Parts: sequence; structure tokens; C-alpha cells
Amino acid sequence: MAVKVQRPDLHRIIGKDFAALSYLVALGEGLFPRLRAFDLPVIVREFANSLERETDFRHEAHSMVLIRAALADVPDFWIPDVIAEASTGKVLTMEYSAGERVDLYGKNHPEAMPKAINTLVKLMLHSIFEEGLFHADSHPGNVFVLPDGRLSLLDFGMTGELDEAMRESLTRLLEAVVNGDARATTEAYLEMAPANEQVNRAALVVDVKAVLYEIHRHSLADASIGNAFEALLRAGSENGVHNPGEFFLLTRAFIILESMIRQLSPGHDYMKSFQEEIARRKAQHFSLGRIQDKTTRLAREMERLFSDAPSDTRRILRRFAEGNLGRVQSPGMEALGDRVSNNLERLASSVAFGSLVVGGSLLLFAQMGGWHHRLGEAMVISGILGMVIRSLGAWLRNRRRP
Repeated sequence: MAVKVQRPDLHRIIGKDFAALSYLVALGEGLFPRLRAFDLPVIVREFANSLERETDFRHEAHSMVLIRAALADVPDFWIPDVIAEASTGKVLTMEYSAGERVDLYGKNHPEAMPKAINTLVKLMLHSIFEEGLFHADSHPGNVFVLPDGRLSLLDFGMTGELDEAMRESLTRLLEAVVNGDARATTEAYLEMAPANEQVNRAALVVDVKAVLYEIHRHSLADASIGNAFEALLRAGSENGVHNPGEFFLLTRAFIILESMIRQLSPGHDYMKSFQEEIARRKAQHFSLGRIQDKTTRLAREMERLFSDAPSDTRRILRRFAEGNLGRVQSPGMEALGDRVSNNLERLASSVAFGSLVVGGSLLLFAQMGGWHHRLGEAMVISGILGMVIRSLGAWLRNRRRP
């Protein structure tokens, strides 16, 4: 077994250091207002939170257990298990990883590095997109090669978490960066950042175009997702975007991973491995199971809207009639409630049919072929027919109305 013991008085030392750092940041922003565009307090706060999590071994143990369970079926990979009964907030006991640092192993076994790199890329993207929990400090000292050739990942003190909505936006962001689409990159980036009315979107698109130009003017094999994210964070800060802390950790994770890959195998085409995983993620995003799940959720929301909207509308109008205007019987008000309810029902059905057209169009534009194409055609046709039928019904009702 391996035991990790925390140094004494570590929390007090870290607290003093961050108090001094926060004071210097505030002083710098006061003297140089342009520094406020870089969100330095956010960076310091995220760094402090990250260090606080890293020095609480209970958090590290919890992250190890979660990631170990999530990646249990991944071949050529192993994470040591936590020995919970011998662990506390300042002592972490785990299984011993009888391996060799990946950089030292690579010097003697360079032929094994391409496979190791592909495994690292797959692990990184799988943990981000599938689990939303990723290792943010995968430098060579935390990656070992076991005697049987498997990789072992250690030190889970610094981890990041992404919810499902942010993972969806990140998928679109990465695809847009690889494709060099500045507008799509900007929109996906702004989905990940908190809403802010001060954002200069036009200037941000221009800066994003410059970032993507720098990436794509060289061979894509030499591109760096980490550097692209770092430039994107800087462009966003300069144009009023308040970057989320998770994005800083994600950028750090990619920069460290890419640095290690170039150290292990300088000639390896990292972006090829990366694009393969993005393509797999895209195919999974448009899988039948995923579409069925989203369709079921949409149907439930629509059903709730259909069932609740008319009664809610009547209730609000009735309270308005009885409250502000006194206890008055108002047939006109009830008739208005009926008309508003009917309009809401038509609006909801129009949204549902429009969603079918948009979803089907996405499948067709994805050009994935096979059943994806047939399903896309069926969704588009169903949505258009639904809208036509709804329009005819409304036209007939209007003709019968005196």
C-alpha cells in the first residue's frame, strides 16, 4: 500500500499566501484598471478553491473512487483503490502502484509511446464528456506504466467537474475550433460562460477569428487545444466575458496533457487521436438512444405544457378579474382566457413540430448516412406535415367563427 501524509500547518501557510496574492491583485487592478479585463480575482479564487480541494484528502479519495468506477472498463488502464478505513482528511491510504514514471519508461521503450498517448487522449476525453469529472494535473509524475504495460493515473487532488449542459457546449466548441469556424466557436464559448450584457460580441468574433487563424495557418498536427483555449479565455476577458472557473481548469488540463505528449513523442500526431475521439463523441451524440432520450424529455415537457397552460391561464385571468376588478362575473374575461389557452396550445404544438424539423435537419447535415439519414428525413417530413395540418385547422376554425 501507499500512504500520502499532509505536511503540518499547510492550511495556515496557504491562507497567508492567498491573502497576500489577493491583496496584490486588488492593488494591481486599482493602479492599472486594464487588468480588470483579465478576471484575475476569478483566477486567484479558482486557484485557491483548487488548492483547498487538493489539501483535503477526503475530496481526493472521493474523486479517485468516482473516476476509478467510471473508467473501470477502459482497457490498458488502472487506478489504485482507496483504503477508506485507513484514510482521513490529512492521510490518504491507497493501493500501491508498482510502476515507472511514463517519461522514464518512454526513454527505454519509445515504441510503446504512441499507444500510451492514444490511451491518455481517450481517457481525458472520456472522463470529460462521459463523466464530467476529469484529472486536471496529468503531468509525467502522475502517470505510471505498470509492469504489464497498463497505464496508472495518480494524484487526484486537482480535478474539474462539468455539468451536462457545459459538456454539450464544449463538444460544439471543440468541433468549431478544429473546423476553424469563428462564429460557431464564439457562440459555443458564450454558452459556457455566464451571461453578461457587457460582452462585445462583434469584437469577440474578430478576436476569435485571429485565434483560429493562428491555429490553422500551420499544420493541424502542430496545433494545441490548450493554447487555443488559453487564447480564447484571453479574448473573452478582453471583451467582457466572465470566464467560469471550470474553463480555467480545463485549459490547464489540456496544456499539461499536450506538454507531456510532446515530451514523450515529439513527432506524434496528437490532433489525429483527438479528432478520432471527437468523431466518436459526435456519433454518440446522434445515436438512436440519445435521440430517443432527448425526444422523450421533449415530449414530457410538451405534455406538461399542454396540460398545465390552459388551466394556469384561466386561473390567472380569474384572479385578475376577481381581485383587481372586484368579485365580478365577466364572461368576456373567461372568453379571453379560452382564446389565450388555445393560442398557447397552438404555440406549443408549433414548437414541437419546429423541433422535429430542426432535429431532423441536424441529422441530415451531419451526413452520417444509414439510419441517421432516414431518421432525419422522417423527422423533417413529420414536422412539416404537423405544421401544415395545424395551419389548416386554424384556417378552418377562423372561417367558422362568426
